[in-house]
Amino acid sequence: MKKFVDELRWRGMLHDIMPGTEELLNKEMVSGYIGFDPTADSLGVGNMVQIMTLVHFQRAGHKPYALVGGATGRVGDPSGKSQERNLLSPEEINHNLERQKAQLERFLDFDDPSNGAVIVNNYDWFKDFYFLDFIRDAGKHITVNYMMAKDSVKNRLESGMSFTEFTYQLIQGYDFYHLHKEFNVKLQMGGSDQWGNITTGTELIRRKGGGEAFALTTPLIKKADGTKFGKSEKGNIWLDPEKTSPYEFYQFWLNAADADCENYIRIFSLKDRESIEKLIQEHQEEPHLRKLQRALAEEITERVHGADELQNAIEASGILFGNSTEESLRKLNEKTFLAVFAGVPQYEIDRTRLKEGIPIVDLLATETPILPSKGEARKMVQGNGISINKSKVDLDKEITESDLVNDKYILAQRGKRNYFIILCN
Repeated sequence: MKKFVDELRWRGMLHDIMPGTEELLNKEMVSGYIGFDPTADSLGVGNMVQIMTLVHFQRAGHKPYALVGGATGRVGDPSGKSQERNLLSPEEINHNLERQKAQLERFLDFDDPSNGAVIVNNYDWFKDFYFLDFIRDAGKHITVNYMMAKDSVKNRLESGMSFTEFTYQLIQGYDFYHLHKEFNVKLQMGGSDQWGNITTGTELIRRKGGGEAFALTTPLIKKADGTKFGKSEKGNIWLDPEKTSPYEFYQFWLNAADADCENYIRIFSLKDRESIEKLIQEHQEEPHLRKLQRALAEEITERVHGADELQNAIEASGILFGNSTEESLRKLNEKTFLAVFAGVPQYEIDRTRLKEGIPIVDLLATETPILPSKGEARKMVQGNGISINKSKVDLDKEITESDLVNDKYILAQRGKRNYFIILCN
């Protein structure tokens, strides 16, 4: 059985660890948890570090708990925030929790009789907890001085912090206390920005229950260029295929910078150390082949979206840069089609024009400005330089409704790299 802390250490996933934690984990099976914020109805790749931490924790023989914050989501964590966020309604939070639960179930084994994963919702123990009972049972054990010393509080003193957010660390600390008391959870894990909140929990367990608890955090990932990990030009990269298509998800990893990939492969891959080090060496010898990016993109996309969607993403990637066929193009759904050709010039024509058929030269030079004149269009077609839907055409070609992709689009290609989308309404 792999040693959990050793596994995190060589993967670059260990930031802070409380004394005694490693010894405990090497001695016995430990129950440990990580909390997830329910402010969105999908987890994103930014959450993947914590998901992978739980995955490695379970693979090392320990029992993982994933806590979804039905209660803490109603308060808002100030850690790393410059201002207080908008609070969601109970209905919005419950919807988000259910969606996130389904995503976590793709990564963790919930059926193992010895160390199967468990999902808990802190709203279950806070919903009937009266305020006076809470400040008496929990608040009296943690001093204001102790809470004020936390970075998450100190960093917000100038701009201001509501009492609601100030109490967040005490609420999270009580989560740890409750899980320790009810399920013998001895370890809380999280990102390095959570250290203060986590240690409040260990302190509450020590002072209120006389028990012993431990803490461990992972580094916050930053890209080599200084931009935030987990975002693209369009925004967050989500695990939900409706928010981020499998093709866009695959492309996010495939387009990772060389400077980031050696870090990413250690964190997000389940490959063993020998395989990863071999991949890194091969990448360093031939970086233009992008072996590291491909291995990373394929493994993570398959884990999140399944083998079929991975294959579709690979085929979609080949449409722009490979020798793909019209058959491959027609397999794409509309969302993926538009993602593949994002930024490509678009022209619109009246669909009724297709009923009689539009000569290819007219399509290129009259119906659209793809080419400046019929003479230029005729010359390009005769020179085998025009493709419609990835198939070469001749001067006899007429465009009809049978040429529509997704019953709406025509893809025209001039030369090797110039694409145009024709929208037919």
